[in-house]
Amino acid sequence: MAPYIGTSTSRVDGFTKVTGAAKYAAEFNVPGLAYGSVVTSTIAKGRIVRIDPSAALRVKGVLDVLTHENRPPMADNDEAYKDEVAPAGSPFRPLYDSRIMFNGQPIALVVAETSEIARFAASLVQVEYEKNAHVTDVYRRREAATAVKPPTNPLEALFTAPKTRGRPEQALAAAAVRHAGEYYVPIEHHNPMELYAATAVYEANGKLTVYDKTQGVQNVQHYLCGVFSMKPADVRVMSPFMGGGFGSGLRPQFEVVLAVLAALALKRPVRVVLTRPQMYGLGYRPAMIQRIELGASTDGTLETITHDAITVTSQYEDFFRQETGWSGLLYKSTNAKYVHKLARLDLSTSCDMRCPSAATGVYALESAMDELAVALKVDPLELRLRCYSERDQNNDRPFSSKALRECYRQGAEAFGWDRRNPEPRSMRDAGDLVGWGMATGVWDALQWSITVRVVLSANGHAEVACATSDIGTGTYTIMAQVAADMLGLPLENISIKLGDSSLPQSPVEGGSWIAASVSNGIATTAEAIRDELLRLAKQMPNSPLANMAPDEVALADGKLMSKGDASRSVSITDAMRHGAVDRIEREKTTNPTDDPTHSHNTHAAVFAEVKVDEQLGVIRVTRVVSAVAAGRILNTKTASSQILGSVVWGIGMALHEETLIDHRLGRIINANIADYHVPVNADVHDIKVIFVDEPDDTINPLGIKGLGEIGIVGVAAAIANAVYHATGKRVRDLPITLDKLRL
Repeated sequence: MAPYIGTSTSRVDGFTKVTGAAKYAAEFNVPGLAYGSVVTSTIAKGRIVRIDPSAALRVKGVLDVLTHENRPPMADNDEAYKDEVAPAGSPFRPLYDSRIMFNGQPIALVVAETSEIARFAASLVQVEYEKNAHVTDVYRRREAATAVKPPTNPLEALFTAPKTRGRPEQALAAAAVRHAGEYYVPIEHHNPMELYAATAVYEANGKLTVYDKTQGVQNVQHYLCGVFSMKPADVRVMSPFMGGGFGSGLRPQFEVVLAVLAALALKRPVRVVLTRPQMYGLGYRPAMIQRIELGASTDGTLETITHDAITVTSQYEDFFRQETGWSGLLYKSTNAKYVHKLARLDLSTSCDMRCPSAATGVYALESAMDELAVALKVDPLELRLRCYSERDQNNDRPFSSKALRECYRQGAEAFGWDRRNPEPRSMRDAGDLVGWGMATGVWDALQWSITVRVVLSANGHAEVACATSDIGTGTYTIMAQVAADMLGLPLENISIKLGDSSLPQSPVEGGSWIAASVSNGIATTAEAIRDELLRLAKQMPNSPLANMAPDEVALADGKLMSKGDASRSVSITDAMRHGAVDRIEREKTTNPTDDPTHSHNTHAAVFAEVKVDEQLGVIRVTRVVSAVAAGRILNTKTASSQILGSVVWGIGMALHEETLIDHRLGRIINANIADYHVPVNADVHDIKVIFVDEPDDTINPLGIKGLGEIGIVGVAAAIANAVYHATGKRVRDLPITLDKLRL
């Protein structure tokens, strides 16, 4: 039986999805289901003076209108609202009191017999406010931005800017060639297809079963237990399928609190589905102002780098990620300084969005490197090779693996980079200016502790269970592939259970860490299954495995066999039947490999071609080549899809995406997918994905790094650099739109 790991395997849940059998949070129907519609604030800061639900309550079919004045009891301390990935500060408490902290904040929930009645009645709720002055423009808070506080725990340390190296200011002053530039990335919103929703089912015994759109069911369960002072045994959270999250579901969102509030108040099941505009009241990629200064010698040696960033957070929480230190992983520089500040605005708290920090921080870094290459009159790829770092300079240690040079080589060859004319505006195709740009991508290869349960039946079927999520990336499939190989069973004999808080422990799914974590978790538990099978096999008369140690046997083709002599084997079925065992169940926790001597990262080289209409300034991204080194690839089909989707998102970041705010009102004015522009089919042309072989037996036993994030890093910079090459016009603030290009 050929191995499944590393093959182009179709999704095991594909049939369930395309036939409509897969149920999402808003599709679990139960008798007596009521529907909630959210009323949101129309001011950005202040307090509610009076809220009048009387007109809504007079509508036939309305069951109740919940506000801060009549809701069921909720916890009164910040700690109860802290979730697994909450930043420092005071978490938002939905419907807690009269304070308004951002425009679009939920202030009431109308509950009715149908969703149509609830939505209509919600429009009748009257609210009077006391308004306070607000600020939603990052540039107005630029001077008031404060430095990120020193870390108080390992998670915060992961997100804190690296320490200064050498004497960067003096080195910059002495550098023969200098570049300084300011780069801006606007607020961006996730816009997953599936709207955020929660169906809270109130059981007769007072327990709750909650179907929620989330990237972490146990995180939501823990959060709900804290907010409502409930026992974990009384709250079960389920999310078997998710229609895209991209980081917006790492933290519990307010729809689940509102659904549970209503279910507790009415003692009946309640569903709350947010509208598309209400989705913009959730988290977002923070706006970011960056200033980068580079100093180099005339031969391209990078002498110094300073990278300063100001990112947006709310008034009540300090959300941030490590934005500025990525150069320390890529380019040799004896001198470096990184500064990160926060601008607190009257908005909801920013949050993780696909490849948080690297997507934005590397955009500025790789744009600056391109500008330095122009100043040096050196090919952009050649400059990166001259500055290539074999060590993580931030932590002064080598990488467990780094095949970035090979990414550069294979990507450049596939793209035809050697045919590039370096002069801006020198390449043309009919009436279009043609530009070629490139950039580097980098991301952390992270892993977390996880627990996996495997139940092996005597008929050769195995059930693998873990509370992790499948956010649409293919977790069901890779879990089945790994389990099939580790247990020596056909793929169709594996069933996967996930997305249920009652299952064994899992972290939230994000940061590209679940593939590595859960796969190695399956391998650990499969070893325990193997050990028990070997014990049973040794008890058989004249057992061919009588003298074998556990590490001398493996599971393959439905058998337990000697690694050195495949003829010495016992079938799984025979071993279990002889031992009078119907099933073997094992549950094991796997912790990440403790390797403080290496840094673990994924890398990519991105090459982009743009064609710009010289008369109209219209930009088309006609070709992208993305060469990725991300350790062992579990599934080439789903992995390629991950990178393809990431590249499309990078096109959006470069040319389309921007959340627009009317700063007079503090209100988002393009809170819909008609006015918030994302790439459509006509914007997406040829994309080639290359996976560079990168063995890594140090990071974990299976050599897996994960690749959900790396595909977007560097794409926006490669496109921006290509636009400069095509037009001679350098646009440093995204997105690159017609008005900024002005040919």
